[in-house]
Amino acid sequence: MSTPPPLVDRPALLKRRARAARAPADFLHEAAADDLQDRLEMVNRDFRDVAIVTGWSEPWQARFPKARIVPDDEVLALEPGGHDLVIHAMALHWANDPVGQIIQCRRALRPDGLFLCATLGGQTLGELRAALGEAEIELTGGLSPRVAPMGDIRDLGALLQRAGLALPVADAAPLTVRYESALSLMRDLRAMGETNALAARLRHPTRRAVLLRAIEIYAESYGGADGRVPARFEIVTLTGWAPDASQPQPLRPGSAAQRLADALGATETPLRD
Repeated sequence: MSTPPPLVDRPALLKRRARAARAPADFLHEAAADDLQDRLEMVNRDFRDVAIVTGWSEPWQARFPKARIVPDDEVLALEPGGHDLVIHAMALHWANDPVGQIIQCRRALRPDGLFLCATLGGQTLGELRAALGEAEIELTGGLSPRVAPMGDIRDLGALLQRAGLALPVADAAPLTVRYESALSLMRDLRAMGETNALAARLRHPTRRAVLLRAIEIYAESYGGADGRVPARFEIVTLTGWAPDASQPQPLRPGSAAQRLADALGATETPLRD
């Protein structure tokens, strides 16, 4: 079987991140880091060997100063069984092999170690995606890849099971930011290092007319009474544990010692075939 072509142009992504580092806009990382820090405070455990996989180290290092920062390369620099907590921080949506990234994180965990991941979900930048697509079709008669395809919460949650993690949980938190215009949003994305790095992207600058028309469509379709436009981001959080015999195990089907109807004090009505 032939290997599928990569979705992401990694050298281009790294160049965009390096450019953004000179004047970063990292509020998404700040929000995700704050959320994961709050979640960890509710876990009754002292994590001592923490690794954070990310392409944007500053906000994570500030909150987890003793953690080891690991670049989100295709092959992660993680020692097997070397950590009791691995965080994959706002980089999974740029992975060519997301399940492979999670498998590598799981292998780096000791038994009953915790895996946490914050990533952008499929509802992210829906408005921008629609405006750019409509403008490009209208002016060029075609459509090119511009926004990375991000998984929905169900698909992302399934990756935890595929990677062999126990007790998997996936949840999502929407975040809406209001901008003066779509152009302001595009500037922020550039300052985040989140602009188009798809391998199949056009290799020449977008026509000015397409961008101007997309800005118009964005304002017409989504603009508020104050003239500002919303940009929706979805931060999906994935949680799983490295398997261990001490963890709760599901009962075998049919092994229940008490009927649910009796526990609820309800009358059970058999269904007809």
